[in-house]
Amino acid sequence: MKRISSFIYHKILGWKLVGDFKGEEIKKCVIIVVPHTSWHDFYIGLLIRQLVSLKISFLGKKELFKWPLGWYFKKVGGIPLDRTPGQNKVEAIAEIFKKRKELRLALAPEGTRKKVKEWKTGFYHIAKAAQVPVIMVTFDFGKKQNAISEPFFPTDDMEKDLKFMYSFFKGVKGKVPEYSFDVG
Repeated sequence: MKRISSFIYHKILGWKLVGDFKGEEIKKCVIIVVPHTSWHDFYIGLLIRQLVSLKISFLGKKELFKWPLGWYFKKVGGIPLDRTPGQNKVEAIAEIFKKRKELRLALAPEGTRKKVKEWKTGFYHIAKAAQVPVIMVTFDFGKKQNAISEPFFPTDDMEKDLKFMYSFFKGVKGKVPEYSFDVG
C-alpha cells in the first residue's frame, strides 16, 4: 500500500511531504491540520498516513460510523465522537489518550470546512490535559505540499502559543482558497 500511496501522492497528484513525524519516537500527540476547506483533505490525510507508516486517528461525528461506511472509517483510524451538548469532550478525549499506549489524533482546529476567523481551542486543551505535544501539518493546495512541524508542547500561555502555531500556517492555501484560515 505504501508504494501505491506514494505513486498517487507524488506522481499522480504531484504533492510533496516536508518534514516527518519522528517515526516511532512520538507515540502520542495531537496533530492539527490547517486549513481544512474540502473533503479532499481526507484522502490527502490517508495518503500521508500510508507514506509515514504511522497509525494516525481522527475524530468524527458518531453518525458517520453507521452503515454503510462506518466500518471503513473505523478501519482507517476513525474514533466516533458523541457531540451531544453538555459533555466535557476535552476530558473524555484526554481519557482516551490515557487508556492507549499509542494515539496520534488528527484534528482540524477550524472545526468546519467553512471560513473562520479563529480556531476552536479544544485541540489545545486536549494536548494540555493529556500532556502530549501538538504537531502542525499544512494542507497547502497552493504549493501542493504538506509541511510537518517539530512537536510543540503547549505552555501555560495559550495566547502566545496560538500566535506561534498560527505563524506556521501563514500563507497556506486550502483546496477552497476563500475558506483558508488567514493568519493575521
